[in-house]
Amino acid sequence: MIKVEWLYWLVGLVFVVMAVQMAADRTNPKRWTSAAFWGLLGVTFPYGTGVVNASKGTGGWTVPAEPLGVAVLALIVLAGFNFLGKGVPVTTTGEQREASATRLGSKIFIPALTIPVVAIVCAAVLDDSGLFQEGQATLLGLGVGCIAALVIGMLVTGEKKVSVPLHSGRSMLEAMGSALLLPQLLAVLGSIFALAGVGTQVGDIVNSVLPENSKYLAVIAYCVGMYLFTVIMGNAFAAFPVMTAAIGWPILVEQMNGNAPAILAIGMLAGFCGTLCTPMAANFNIVPATLLELKDQYGPIKAQIPTALALLVCCTVIMAVFAF
Repeated sequence: MIKVEWLYWLVGLVFVVMAVQMAADRTNPKRWTSAAFWGLLGVTFPYGTGVVNASKGTGGWTVPAEPLGVAVLALIVLAGFNFLGKGVPVTTTGEQREASATRLGSKIFIPALTIPVVAIVCAAVLDDSGLFQEGQATLLGLGVGCIAALVIGMLVTGEKKVSVPLHSGRSMLEAMGSALLLPQLLAVLGSIFALAGVGTQVGDIVNSVLPENSKYLAVIAYCVGMYLFTVIMGNAFAAFPVMTAAIGWPILVEQMNGNAPAILAIGMLAGFCGTLCTPMAANFNIVPATLLELKDQYGPIKAQIPTALALLVCCTVIMAVFAF
C-alpha cells in the first residue's frame, strides 16, 4: 500500500535538494539563509510524521513536537525579516526558447494535462484497489500525476538531465518566496479560529443585531461575512468554518430551513469573491504579478475588484431566491 506520508517525504526531499542548489548558487546574495529556509521546511515533512505518530500513538518512529515548533518559528523569522533571496537563473536565450516553442507546438501542454488525468483515474478507478492508503487516492493520484508529468515532460522536450527541471523549479521557488506557504498557513488559521469558538461568538453577535426571521438580512450577513473574512484571512477555506458556524448552519439552515448544499456552495463562492480582492491571497494575486514582473504588484487585484463585487451581489441574490 502506498501511504500518503511517502508523498509528503518526497515533497520534503525536493525542498532539501533545491536548498542544496541554493547554497551552491553564488549569484544569490542571500544563498545561505534561503537554503536554510527551504531546507528546514523540507526536513519538517518527514519529521512531522514522527510527531503525528507520537501524538496519536499509532506506532512507528516517534519524535518530540517541540523541535518542530522551533523550526516553524525559525521559518517565520527567516521570511519575516526578508532573509530570502534569489539567484540569476541559468536558462536558454530568447531565440532558443522561440525555436523550441515552434518545434514543440501544442505538445508543450501534454505534461500539464497529464496531472489531472492521472489524478482523476487514480481517484475514480484505484480508490478501492488497495494500492493507495484508504481515503487518500485523490491526493496520492495528484502526486503520481506530477511524477508522470515530469517524466513525460522530459520525453516531450528531449531533456535527459533531471537537474534541469530541478533548477527550473528552484528558480520559480525563489521567485515566489515564502508566499508559497501562505494558503496552507491561512487554512490552518481558519481551523484554529473554528476550534477556538470564533464562529460561535460571531454568531452570537449576529443573532443579537438581526431581526428575528429576517431571511434576507441573514443571507446578506452570511455572503458579505464570507467575503470580508476571506479578504482578512486571504483564504475562503479559512473563512468558511468561521462564518458557517456563525450564520450559515445555525441560522440559514436550521432556523430558516434553507437548502444546506445550496447555501454552503454559494457561500463558498461568495468567499472566493474576497479572494480576488486581497493581497493576503498571495498565491492568486501577488505571486503572478511577481512572476510576470508587473510594475504594479496590486494590478491583478485592481482589475479583479469590479468582477468580484458584481459576483458577490449575484451570489447574495441567488442564495436569497433559490436556496429556500
